[in-house]
Amino acid sequence: MMKKYFIAGILLALSFTSCKEDVETIEDVQEPIPVVIEPKMKYGYDLNDFELVADTVVSGATFNDLISNHIVEGQSAYQTANRLNEVYDLRRIQAGKPFKILKRKDSLGTPEAFIYEPTKLDYVVVHFNDTLAAYKDKHPISYKRKTASGIINSTLSEAMAEEGLGLSAIYELSDIYKWSIDFFKLQKGDRFKMIYQERYINDSIYAGIESIEAAVFETDETPFYAFDYVTDSITGMSDYYDDNGKTLRSFFLKAPVNYSRISSRFTKRRFHPVQKRWKAHKGTDYAAAYGTPIVATANGTVTKSSYTGGNGNYVKIKHNGTYSTQYLHMTKRKVKVGQRVKQGQVIGTVGSTGLATGPHVCYRFWVNGKQVDPYKQNLPSADPLPEETMETYMEFIAPLKIEIDQLPFKEIDPVL
Repeated sequence: MMKKYFIAGILLALSFTSCKEDVETIEDVQEPIPVVIEPKMKYGYDLNDFELVADTVVSGATFNDLISNHIVEGQSAYQTANRLNEVYDLRRIQAGKPFKILKRKDSLGTPEAFIYEPTKLDYVVVHFNDTLAAYKDKHPISYKRKTASGIINSTLSEAMAEEGLGLSAIYELSDIYKWSIDFFKLQKGDRFKMIYQERYINDSIYAGIESIEAAVFETDETPFYAFDYVTDSITGMSDYYDDNGKTLRSFFLKAPVNYSRISSRFTKRRFHPVQKRWKAHKGTDYAAAYGTPIVATANGTVTKSSYTGGNGNYVKIKHNGTYSTQYLHMTKRKVKVGQRVKQGQVIGTVGSTGLATGPHVCYRFWVNGKQVDPYKQNLPSADPLPEETMETYMEFIAPLKIEIDQLPFKEIDPVL
């Protein structure tokens, strides 16, 4: 009996061994994960597909100089230039501007396209195909909504620079308040805050301020609100109004130049720096760099555009039956007698022609034919919002006002 069980056990063991040997061992084999290359789209091409040659135009270079070392047999620099010139004047290619050549990844490195960028936003392309297609285009623009708050310790530009805001932000904010705030009289402790949109090219290159949605500028402890409001839905025209729906624009600008200091005010007695004698100074002198644009402070018609030994190059504008203005010592005059000009239009550039010791514009102001100090006049404002749109406007600014009121003002540093 024991012998029978022993033989059965051996047979059972052999059967297990046999089964184990018959089972095929399957190892886990990991299939390779395909590498996905994200398209790198720019200038209308996937840059992954090309070798990119980037360079800068050097002084005196011709178009032929830019591409002659890259084209291959069958491609003509002359024909390429002619085609590109149809969409962009080659004489406008400037030294220091970037250009690129896209080359195919073949044995010859055959050029596919030439790209020139006259600005950060614009570019022109000529495609090296049978028809040599050329065209102009713009990089995509995106926007980022941001907030900022600053305080005046010396000047507005320095205060905004401290907050990382560039020149475009300074221009935008000062342009909004140029009718209601005298930026030459800002005091330490005046402050501002704003909600604005920044522009970016290709999501990465900063391109300045697109718009300021809402702002508060507090000077002499008085807050001045500003809200950007579309007044014409068809044209998209907008303007800035305060928290009561009153326009921030005035019939006259505060000054004919931006970001200057007042070097001499209207006075009945001043020692003339050139004539070396005491006399009345019936104007306001704004010191500024040579070439700074001078603008008309209100709409009007040019009545004089001439030169005299005292005034130098000057322009006089009649705005209506009551008001006239004059702008002296220009380097260049850019308007003619009889020409209609708009408020803010450039009429000349700052210089020191005539009786002047340095670059500035002498701004003179007449009321009913009498020269007066414009800073002491109760000047008219521009048209307010129509009464029928006031309710819609107040509903529009309500959430913006809550948002900007909750944005804290920057406090002055006690150390300064």
